[in-house]
Amino acid sequence: MLTGEIRNKVDKIWETFWTGGITNPLTVIEQFTYLLFIKGLDEIETTKEREAEFLGMEHQGLFPKDKQNLRWSQFKQLGSAEEMYEVVSKEVFPFIKSLHGKTDSAYSKYMNDAMFMIPTPNMLSKIVDGIDNIPMKDRDTKGDLYEYLLSKVATSGTNGQFRTPRHIIDMIVELVKPTPEDIIIDPAMGSAGFLVSAAEYLRKHHNDLFLVQGLKEHFNNTMFYGNDMDRTMLRIGAMNMMLHGIENPNIDYRDSLAEVNKDKEQYTLVLANPPFKGSLDEEGVSNELLKLTKTKKTELLFLALFIRILKAGGRAAVIVPDGVLFGSSKAHKQIRKEIIESHKLEAIISMPSGVFKPYAGVSTAIMIFTKTGAGGTDNVWYYDMKADGYSLDDKRSPIEQNDIPDIIARFNNIEAEKERKRTEQSFFVPVDELRENDYDLSINKYKEIEYEDVEYEAPKEIINNIKKMEQGIMESLDELEGLLK
Repeated sequence: MLTGEIRNKVDKIWETFWTGGITNPLTVIEQFTYLLFIKGLDEIETTKEREAEFLGMEHQGLFPKDKQNLRWSQFKQLGSAEEMYEVVSKEVFPFIKSLHGKTDSAYSKYMNDAMFMIPTPNMLSKIVDGIDNIPMKDRDTKGDLYEYLLSKVATSGTNGQFRTPRHIIDMIVELVKPTPEDIIIDPAMGSAGFLVSAAEYLRKHHNDLFLVQGLKEHFNNTMFYGNDMDRTMLRIGAMNMMLHGIENPNIDYRDSLAEVNKDKEQYTLVLANPPFKGSLDEEGVSNELLKLTKTKKTELLFLALFIRILKAGGRAAVIVPDGVLFGSSKAHKQIRKEIIESHKLEAIISMPSGVFKPYAGVSTAIMIFTKTGAGGTDNVWYYDMKADGYSLDDKRSPIEQNDIPDIIARFNNIEAEKERKRTEQSFFVPVDELRENDYDLSINKYKEIEYEDVEYEAPKEIINNIKKMEQGIMESLDELEGLLK
């Protein structure tokens, strides 16, 4: 966790952007990102120089000998703000954009269309000083700092895109337990929150991951995949992953639903919160997806995509709007039937509508299923989440009520859930009952509510009580009137 002191320093830098006229939160994060990247390049270069000196080896630097002035440690010491501005805007930025030709790393790839938008030398000087005073030596601090920056994005994006709260992401990752052999994708990655959380889970629970060379190479190069149609989010996501210690994630600009996406049976784990709103032109959608669900609705097409891109035995843990669970259109029923009958639907976790506030008030659920191609759905586990540790209003203030630990504990011991009643927060529903209800997956279809008998007094007794109250009021009024005489 970031200390209050570091948060205050970040807030001051944010205020410098704001007062300087850069008020779009994504633009602030993007510009902040570029400067963090530039500082990070210098730190990596310094570390490699020391290692080479210690080993008595020659070091082939990222910065040519005649370009040492482009390093953070050099330009921050220039005599005037105007000099620094000239170097950063006219030399450093073109330099980092040209790095794409030297490396295939995701974060340099998406720097090639970066735009320097800091308007004045004085503003740049203040921001550089501010970043320079933030201690970011260890990976955890860098990651936490970036999470704090992302938390400041308080506006919903286009096509229903908004940031998934980190504690919800972490819960989903805890439920599916990624393994060191997994190949993980988020086809609508945004700021890469799911991929980062999966990486942190693996670091925490698989210490041997970085001791086995093959697994270490897999973690850094072939484990993580992400797609998005917003290049700003790709840059932000790539930086987020870099700051969490993932060296070369496979992040691409791509419309995941389009015909151009040929991915098929490539991944073992899908983690995603795809766009809910909007519909697409059927002509631009992959024909293979339309075979599973003939629709323009993105939320249904993404479910079809998850099925297609998973390997047999691969799992998906994804967030869907409630409408996916009970929608009565042919396309809605078609995709639900496909998941239930052709694969193994394991769980539906219903979340309260306030989870995504202040971005959106939509009711959502988490759907967990395994691709089998041969069915396997028997009993589907339901959980009615009522609280996630935060108030369900726009403020989202911390509160004591939190079902997340209970959800994780119960899912991890799911056999013990079989005796639970429909009146409890979690319970099983057999697949035959889902079939009988036309594959309706809404929790309200199966949950039972216990009604308690309330005994009221007899009507005559109620009337007598009212008369006594009336009499008491009249006596009090008479007494008050006597005092006024």
